[in-house]
Amino acid sequence: MYALRQTVPGLEGFADYQVVPERPENADAIEALVDLDFGPERFRKTAYRLRDGVAPIAELSFVAMERTRLIGTIRFWPVNIAEQPGLLLGPLAIAPDHQGRGIGQALMHAGLDAAKGQGWGAVILVGDEPYYRRFGFQRTLVENLTLPGPVNADRFLGLELIPGAIGNASGMVSRITP
Repeated sequence: MYALRQTVPGLEGFADYQVVPERPENADAIEALVDLDFGPERFRKTAYRLRDGVAPIAELSFVAMERTRLIGTIRFWPVNIAEQPGLLLGPLAIAPDHQGRGIGQALMHAGLDAAKGQGWGAVILVGDEPYYRRFGFQRTLVENLTLPGPVNADRFLGLELIPGAIGNASGMVSRITP
């Protein structure tokens, strides 16, 4: 079990939070938080085509809890990256009243550390490059990959957890069929 107790320095009145593995009873709160952050239009996005009908990897799904309130979530999904197994990160969602306080960073580190520890080679995502760059995500790693639908190429990013895992990959990213 990966657990982290995080205190945010310099933010008076902000309670400690814990990053812990997601549990089945978190499902409704996660869905409500993701809906709040991304809205119902998210289901039309290409990344959701890769998730449709596939469960997130339980050992790589974490939540941030402030006492009994779920304030953040991160999930990873299995995908084929040009015929190689890999991960699709997302969504990473933080309660609006807790954004900018390091919770997303703590969730990212928990998820990426766990993925690396389990031997996963690469992670892809569609997201904000300036945010994800600090974790090592790069556009250049996915330039020769395509997604099964429209996506802003500037937001399609990759990270190698094992050097060389996707550096020379080309082709389609596809969903893992259950």
